[in-house]
Amino acid sequence: MAQQFIEELKWRGMVHDYMPGLEEHLNEAMRTAYVGFDPTADSLHIGNLVSILMLRHFQLAGHKPIALVGGATGMIGDPSGKSKERNLLDEETLRHNQEAIKKQLSKFLDFDVSQSNAAELVNNYYWMKDISFLQFIRDVGKHITVNYMMAKDSVKKRLTAEDTEGMSFTEFTYQLVQGYDFLHLHRSHECSLQMGGSDQWGNITTGTELIRRMDQSKGFALTCPLITKADGSKFGKTEQGNVWLDRNRTSPYQFYQYWLNVSDLDAETFIKIFTMLNKETVEALIAEHQEAPHLRVLQQRLAKEITVLVHSEADYEAAIAASNIFFGKSSKEDLLALSEEVLSEAFADVPTAEISKSQLEEGLSVVDALSIQNDEGIPLFLSSKGEARRELKQNAISVNKEKITDPEHLLTVSDLIASRFVVLQRGKKSYFLLTVV
Repeated sequence: MAQQFIEELKWRGMVHDYMPGLEEHLNEAMRTAYVGFDPTADSLHIGNLVSILMLRHFQLAGHKPIALVGGATGMIGDPSGKSKERNLLDEETLRHNQEAIKKQLSKFLDFDVSQSNAAELVNNYYWMKDISFLQFIRDVGKHITVNYMMAKDSVKKRLTAEDTEGMSFTEFTYQLVQGYDFLHLHRSHECSLQMGGSDQWGNITTGTELIRRMDQSKGFALTCPLITKADGSKFGKTEQGNVWLDRNRTSPYQFYQYWLNVSDLDAETFIKIFTMLNKETVEALIAEHQEAPHLRVLQQRLAKEITVLVHSEADYEAAIAASNIFFGKSSKEDLLALSEEVLSEAFADVPTAEISKSQLEEGLSVVDALSIQNDEGIPLFLSSKGEARRELKQNAISVNKEKITDPEHLLTVSDLIASRFVVLQRGKKSYFLLTVV
């Protein structure tokens, strides 16, 4: 089982470091591992997805995964990889975030209690809430020296950085609290492995040290590389440009488009990490892509697999249909087949004008629609009625994917798509959306 798990992660590029003896330990019996998730937002993002998939591979290899929602540690904030202290959250916000994260994790892990290696979800708030400060520093704190804690990279970087105000005592104790989580799960669930991103190595090894010193036992650490964006920065909840797993934060269409538009080099990396495709299939796809990169075989398969995994087959099909509106040969029937939600997502970045339903009931001149101005008198699509008439005569204008050439043409209620939209188009790539309010 160990060889299957470790080797699976290795060929996928999901191993950064692990402690000696781990492979032998996993080979001896079914083992239990955990990953912690920070509940400072009500959704996980694609950076978290790497750790989630580590747990999924662990379970598929026959072992038992535990997902820990950090209800207690979320009240502190982890200094790892951060240049400043996080805002502390109240209990009500944390509880909401935890419930949302539980729902997301259930899509990836099998929680069926009839299975011997059923996944479990735990919350460290429940074993930390009754521990007093004096009890913690007496029973736990005395086993880890300040020298040991100061030697951690996450601490040293914060203390020596010129652009920060240092580190609060609250954050300094984070590694002790996370280390106690590992000790608690080792005692209560026979958990012997903690996994996480490479920035968590210091926190995880503090846990293995507590297990060694307090229980005279052995705990292990395994970390994966941090996923970086094109500019090399970390995917994280406090950075801009996150790709979220929650459809209300990143819509399935936007999610699909993100993966579809990654570079060739990133596609080769991401298809190994973010999909469950086997090695032979991935290697065949990479070879096919290298033969004809312009067909973007890798990006298309990557976008499909991860959209279905995180959302659903139906969401993937809807994303394809919405994409074809812009990038394929689509018709009015294709537009009519899309829901209001998908249309809103697809046209989110398209110039839009709001109109009343009464305007369509009376009949709205296509020339007037094409040359609509905002409150400051600035044209939203075509610069003038004259330009609108010229474009119509040159057969360049479409209404809901149907060509219109008559300057006297009126838009009516019958032109509404999903009872709310009229799609105007000039040429192949220039779109304008009328939205009934």
